[in-house]
Amino acid sequence: MRILIAGLFHETHTFLDGLTTLADFQIRRGDELWACKGDSSPLGGVLELADEFGWEMIPAADYRAQPSATVADEVIEQFWDDLDSYVKKGCYDAIYLVLHGAMVSQTMVDVEGEILRRVRVITDVPVFGVFDLHANFSPQMAALADCLVGYRENPHTDAREAGLIAARLLNRCLTTGQRPRMQLNNPGIVWPPTGTGTAQDPMLTLEAMARQFECENESLWAMNIVAGFSFADTPDTGVSFVACTTADATPQLEALAKRAHELTHLGQITDPPADEALAGLKPLPAGLTVLVEPADNIGGGAPGDCTGLLRAMIRHGIEKAAICIADPQAVSEIEAGARVIQLGGKGSRLDAGPLELEVELVALKDGRFELEDKNSHLASMCGDVFDMGRCAVVKHAGITILITSVKTPPFDLGQWHSQGIEVEALSVVAVKAAVAHRRAYDKIAARMLWVDTPGPCSSNLAALPYRHLKS
Repeated sequence: MRILIAGLFHETHTFLDGLTTLADFQIRRGDELWACKGDSSPLGGVLELADEFGWEMIPAADYRAQPSATVADEVIEQFWDDLDSYVKKGCYDAIYLVLHGAMVSQTMVDVEGEILRRVRVITDVPVFGVFDLHANFSPQMAALADCLVGYRENPHTDAREAGLIAARLLNRCLTTGQRPRMQLNNPGIVWPPTGTGTAQDPMLTLEAMARQFECENESLWAMNIVAGFSFADTPDTGVSFVACTTADATPQLEALAKRAHELTHLGQITDPPADEALAGLKPLPAGLTVLVEPADNIGGGAPGDCTGLLRAMIRHGIEKAAICIADPQAVSEIEAGARVIQLGGKGSRLDAGPLELEVELVALKDGRFELEDKNSHLASMCGDVFDMGRCAVVKHAGITILITSVKTPPFDLGQWHSQGIEVEALSVVAVKAAVAHRRAYDKIAARMLWVDTPGPCSSNLAALPYRHLKS
């Protein structure tokens, strides 16, 4: 069997200023995709599993970028140009796509649905694939693909495995001749990312129900619990349930929707102000306190340079602490000899702006590191290695500040260790995340406190100016 494979992966925060352009994407074409074979990403897993099935893989294109602002239309058109030439050749038995599911461009609120529409104009072969748990799943996606399998864990420790599940189901389709279809149920619920961890309700119960339905129904190939991505303003934003099935899955989908409504209050998370949380840390308790700053959640598209939590830590005299700020300009200033810098506050109009600090230089290093946890959320995005760019480690008033040139989701402790910072020995560490950091930090934290600060990824969804969201 010959399988055409391609990837288009971006989680789009439509409330951010600016555009995500071609320069922001890591792009591989044709045989360049083979460099991913065997790594920790879904693409790497499928390319490896193909050997077991005896598939001949036809690699087309793979576009990936970190979560960020609305994507320029030229990215979608260039990706389609790369894929279109392969689709039109027609020398394949199926198509496998590695998608996100919450991608928005300047003129397309449903990028994945549009790509599937263009594919279906050309071919009717089976289309299978994998997508992120935080997709905003559209009716067009459900109608035009045969079977898309979502991640089942948040943090996304199973992204590679979800890709393998989808590949095994494609093999089932090709060897049995059975061809599933997808049924979609959108219950009209929107949760912030902080309410979508799968270790607690509502997601815990919904995921358990889905796996039970799969066990009970041979015709149900996969049941997806899709948390949605609330920072993308689309008609399909929010929670959804997607069955890949050869029979009618309406009863199961309706049962999930009913339970989601019963548990919806558990997904509506709000966080206390940072000053309130820090006031409760005096004196500093024993063990490591992890301060979680969802409003500057890098994994949700935020710039990773907001200064609200750092300002609060300085204001409250928090010592033996660490925080990471993405600011290539500050790194350049430090390399040039500056010891008074304007740090952060450049990426979001919601932030108070740059913070002037006098700093003591500890180290200047390159930021490329190998992930310590190959099953982490970060591995699902980048594989086995991440590059933070040139980094500076400085100190100010008892706080160690890691300044990176590339914003880095705090999903792997190698981020700190590669720069000589043993966070396990500190009293406080601040992370710009919502849930996905927990895979790395749960094992070293004595306590974890979520705090609210100014920033574009606040859990307070009522403050967002939605235009397209269905009421």
